[in-house]
Amino acid sequence: MTRHARNSTAGAVYTYHERKKDTHQSGYGSKDVRLGKDSIKEFDCCCLTLQPCRNPVVTPEGYLYDKEAILEFYIHQKNDYKRKVKEYEKQKNKLDEEQKELARAEQQSKLDKFMQKESTIVSKFLDPFAKKETVAGSSKESVSNVVNGKDKELPSFWIPSLTPDAKPTLLKKPSDVVTDPMSGNPLKIKKLIDVNFTPIKDDDKKSLITKDARYVCAVTNDVLSNSVPCAVIKPSGCVVTMDCVEKLIKKDMLDPINSQKLKETDIIPLQRGASGFSASGIDLKAKVDGPAMMS
Repeated sequence: MTRHARNSTAGAVYTYHERKKDTHQSGYGSKDVRLGKDSIKEFDCCCLTLQPCRNPVVTPEGYLYDKEAILEFYIHQKNDYKRKVKEYEKQKNKLDEEQKELARAEQQSKLDKFMQKESTIVSKFLDPFAKKETVAGSSKESVSNVVNGKDKELPSFWIPSLTPDAKPTLLKKPSDVVTDPMSGNPLKIKKLIDVNFTPIKDDDKKSLITKDARYVCAVTNDVLSNSVPCAVIKPSGCVVTMDCVEKLIKKDMLDPINSQKLKETDIIPLQRGASGFSASGIDLKAKVDGPAMMS
């Protein structure tokens, strides 16, 4: 018996390898790709622009932003709120007018019915024992649904002018609270903390943006990166490693720059990206669900 190649198509069975290959080429099925280091945000980059911060600020949750970018986002959200309020007020006024119009139409309809009943009242005496004249073979009531005004109650559904129309989507009252684009918590400009990174000292004349290692710990001079957990000290805004916080700062609870007394809330862990390794503790897989191909 001869050996078959891996991609042999002479077999009578649709193998798993053939199905996987056809799925990849046709675009069907779910696809997942592991993100590389180039797709991971650096620890000193803005969460909005994804570029190194010129004037970095951090939120109480530890998300880093460029001051110009977060202020522009805040103003944009405020302007968007004003626009949504105008649309909501316009819709509300329109609904109020429609309700008033319906109330007036209902009142007029009641008045017309009352006047119609009043006009049918007869003033002459009617003999209740008199026999009613009937015509043989005829009846006053008809079984047809288009007589006595019933053609208005039962219109033809195929006439375009009588078909039901879809009502517009009702807008909800917008919230005036600007939320953090990363954490979803209320964003307050007063709570943003200025961050002071300590640049690395070397003889390389490259610009700071082009360097792989740009900043160091303000106390231990350890190089900062995505693989090194770090924190921001609120009073001075300096950035230190978490090892420095646990081994040095938490012993005396003093700011290493200005010697101010610290609280637990003054130490803000900085949210960072992953190191690119599978053991970084962060899910680095991107998955896209597509239509399934049945065999």
